[in-house]
Amino acid sequence: MTFNRDKKILIVGLGLLGGSYAMALSRKDYRVRAITKSQATLDYALEKGMIEGGSATVSEEAVAWADVVIFGLYPHVFREWIQSYQHYFKPGTIITDVTGIKGDFVREIQGMLREDVEYIPAHPMCGKEVSGVENADDKIFIGANYLVTPTEKNTRQAIELCRDLGWILGCYRVVETDIDKHDEIIGFVSQLTHCIAITLMTCNEKEHLEKFTGDSFRDLTRIAKINDVMWSELFIENKAALLEQMKEFREQFEKLEEMIASENVSEMREMMQRSTARRKLFDK
Repeated sequence: MTFNRDKKILIVGLGLLGGSYAMALSRKDYRVRAITKSQATLDYALEKGMIEGGSATVSEEAVAWADVVIFGLYPHVFREWIQSYQHYFKPGTIITDVTGIKGDFVREIQGMLREDVEYIPAHPMCGKEVSGVENADDKIFIGANYLVTPTEKNTRQAIELCRDLGWILGCYRVVETDIDKHDEIIGFVSQLTHCIAITLMTCNEKEHLEKFTGDSFRDLTRIAKINDVMWSELFIENKAALLEQMKEFREQFEKLEEMIASENVSEMREMMQRSTARRKLFDK
């Protein structure tokens, strides 16, 4: 394993995911510090034993301490941070992230990054419909997929270190794929599902619907309690892939609509049977 306990880890952005990383790594006796904009957030993380120290401001001392830096920032903030502070990294630093889009975003970050610092992109497929370090939970990694998305700029050593990180966090599966395939698939399995949940919650505004719902509606719309700042940014960053997935969904939905309108029970049942068989593949 390349992610040894002598690695000093800095987390930039101590929100839900950043805090969950800190909790998971500290519990396994890694040295973890953080930089985040809120002193109250740092105080909470220190009190809970998530980190050994941290700072509410960016300084050379805080950044150069780390061997590995994990970014838990919105994409546009990540860009701005690299532009402003990458000169603080010590040579040989490995950086990674939790960002939900890759593609051109990764190319942009790697293109502006110093040659003696390596960015290996990653995306843990887990989270909650709440935010903030106070909701951090290292259990979110249990049963989760962890995606590593290297490019031709990455060394095998950094890739293996990033893969090791996924296992250390407790993820069920570590998957290596390229940045463009990542965005295509995430457009379907993550972003489209959030679009559907949002639409379900806003297409019928009759009063007191909550008094009539069962678990099926609650399960389908759990993720409609959404971080509008983050997800609107992710949707735009991955616009081309997401729009294509929305088009394919619309076409399939219209087929089902036609089956119902024409009372074509045989085709409807065949579609339901395919749905049932495929859904079983996703059970943990």
